[in-house]
Amino acid sequence: MKLLCIGRNYGDHARELGNAVPAEPVFFLKPATALLQPGNAIRLPRFSSDVHHELEVVFRVGRTASHISSERAWEHLDAYTLGLDLTARDVQQEQKEKGLPWEKAKAWDGSAPMSDTWTAIDPGTPPGSMAFSLERNGRVVQRGTTDDMLFPVPALVAYLSRFITLEPGDLVFTGTPAGVGPLAPGDVLEGKLDGRTILTFNVEAEGER
Repeated sequence: MKLLCIGRNYGDHARELGNAVPAEPVFFLKPATALLQPGNAIRLPRFSSDVHHELEVVFRVGRTASHISSERAWEHLDAYTLGLDLTARDVQQEQKEKGLPWEKAKAWDGSAPMSDTWTAIDPGTPPGSMAFSLERNGRVVQRGTTDDMLFPVPALVAYLSRFITLEPGDLVFTGTPAGVGPLAPGDVLEGKLDGRTILTFNVEAEGER
């Protein structure tokens, strides 16, 4: 199982970080060890002093997909939920300045906290627009809708399948809206999808118990 993550898929987020709006999808991978299941705390790694939250709608692959068209993409997805793409922003900036890959800033153990509340997808009736938001200590810090994606889900899945075979169980993180920001020990994060809270995580410093 692999995590395929889309970067800069919301124009407001690309602009808030001073990045150009991409002409085609930007993607990177996280390993299965990045997954963090509910009931576990987010542990801020010692190697970073600036870990940011990025809330995303996540889709699960249900059928193998290779070189598929966007028109057939929904047939290859079976459910969706919310997840966080945690990013060591200081490390990422160092990597970008050196022209190096982002995995050091993105793929560490526990960097992909996930909800375990899934909504099934009927390929004959694809899901419509989804509104989602993240609260940090009771205050909304991120808010978005899938209508605001630069590249919609079918286009993303088709694009990814041109380069990497998507297999059942793979997860596609579809990008984050504006409002990303740093986490601190003691924070409580709550993610809502269409008004329903389905993701909750506490934040700790690495080494705390």
